[in-house]
Amino acid sequence: MDNPNLPRIDWIRHENGVVELALARPDKMNALDPAMFDALIDAGERLKSDSGVRAVVIAGRGKAFCAGLDMQSFARMADKGGPGGSEVLGQGAAGADLLVRTHGIANAAQQVAMVWREVPVPVIAAVHGVAFGGGLQVALGADIRLLAPGTKMSVMEIKWGLVPDMGGMVLMRELVRADLVRELTYSGRIVEAEEAVRIGLATRLAQDPLQEALQLAADIAGKSPDAIRAGKRLLNAAASLDAAELLLRESVEQKALIGSANQAEAVRANMEKRAPAFR
Repeated sequence: MDNPNLPRIDWIRHENGVVELALARPDKMNALDPAMFDALIDAGERLKSDSGVRAVVIAGRGKAFCAGLDMQSFARMADKGGPGGSEVLGQGAAGADLLVRTHGIANAAQQVAMVWREVPVPVIAAVHGVAFGGGLQVALGADIRLLAPGTKMSVMEIKWGLVPDMGGMVLMRELVRADLVRELTYSGRIVEAEEAVRIGLATRLAQDPLQEALQLAADIAGKSPDAIRAGKRLLNAAASLDAAELLLRESVEQKALIGSANQAEAVRANMEKRAPAFR
């Protein structure tokens, strides 16, 4: 797969199979406009079919990760002959009927965040500045979130008389205690970085989240790609399967791994105290 710079996203492919995606609208704090929606979905869809990728890092250029929905851009779209402001909100940020499932179980707006769970390798969000509203939901779609000290997060939709609708309800329920999800959804209050880690919105603090995310991604890229992808499939399934189904799924994945070329190479490399050479 080539490495195009998609509209609104800088795309960097590192030699070790790590792909770095940078939201590149720094003058607007990477706020989500229609082009950013399209670029995020397109990037995720490309990565889903990329057999060479080992890990993905999502970051934001400039002062922030993502300030949420760019209301002004949708207002301008309406002024140019698109749907009126209330229609845009009623139809969703992408201007489509919210009830139509355009991407499996999700609509287009939800896919902006949910696509990162469908990418078959770990996705790490390097978050700084702010992650508000839709920006928070994009970060929640990642497997891991590293936050710079001073980062602020908010389930901000209530400010606009709305609810989280980019997968936020699905993603928050596995990370944050139910009563805290309710408080954050009802109040829209801003959560400081330390609290975000404490309550589960973030994984840990990082003085330089992008560099630490790239280092973590490089470490993951050095592990067996078959086992990493199997692990993500299991972790994705864990939220929806009962114990019996999940135990069986563990066994299915493990049976496929045992004795495979990359599993054998992992054993040999550890025994010989050398770096593995995975296929």
